[in-house]
Amino acid sequence: MKVIVPVKRVIDYNVKVRVKADGSGVDLANVKMSMNPFDEIAVEQAIRLKEAGKADEVIAVSVGVKQAQETLRTALAMGADRAILVIAAEDVHTDIEPLTVAKILKGIIDEEQPGLVLCGKQAIDNDMNATGQMLSALMGWSQATFASEIDIEGDSATVTREVDGGLQTIKVNMPTVITVDLRLNEPRYASLPNIMKAKKKPLDEKTAADYGVDASPRLEVINTVEPAARAAGIKVGSVEELMEKLKEAGAV
Repeated sequence: MKVIVPVKRVIDYNVKVRVKADGSGVDLANVKMSMNPFDEIAVEQAIRLKEAGKADEVIAVSVGVKQAQETLRTALAMGADRAILVIAAEDVHTDIEPLTVAKILKGIIDEEQPGLVLCGKQAIDNDMNATGQMLSALMGWSQATFASEIDIEGDSATVTREVDGGLQTIKVNMPTVITVDLRLNEPRYASLPNIMKAKKKPLDEKTAADYGVDASPRLEVINTVEPAARAAGIKVGSVEELMEKLKEAGAV
């Protein structure tokens, strides 16, 4: 069974994001970029499936700019077998929309015929949480979202997923699209020897047009602003005073 893992190049989660002075977007100059953390978890899970003998090949896929090669090399260094980069934009500030990504992934799936697609549940830059679900709809496949535990046996997968009320366990038929949550696993660090080996692993470059997809944005960002500064709190001297303040604020 082949496993496809889409990965996205995003601003590293340790970096404080700053908005451009003109409000036209986020400042990416000299900013460290990394693999989306949820996608790292998906790559780790795919590699574990291969190590357990439940997958034969792990293919990392990224849709975006040419610089996403670095992100794919990270996935290869972790243990993915090969990678596919679909160049769908020239400007690093262009964010490829979820439906476009899903259509491109469908084209790749039609060619590769995997039995499983493992995605991060969302990207930390736009928090769309939509690509996996859209891909499932386009393919007509089953889906399991927010997975914190995955067990694959034969032609079905049992997935424990995180929901508002706690945990829900479902069984889905393969092939399927699974989006993963934070508690599924702890991604491994790529060792130096594996980083060197990753440079020799195959990385194919494609374009959105190769899959018959128009990657032109359908949304226009009008303005970008930083969140408002948090208002200062007040100190109270007793429980009674606290209750009075809460009453005044209409909280009780």
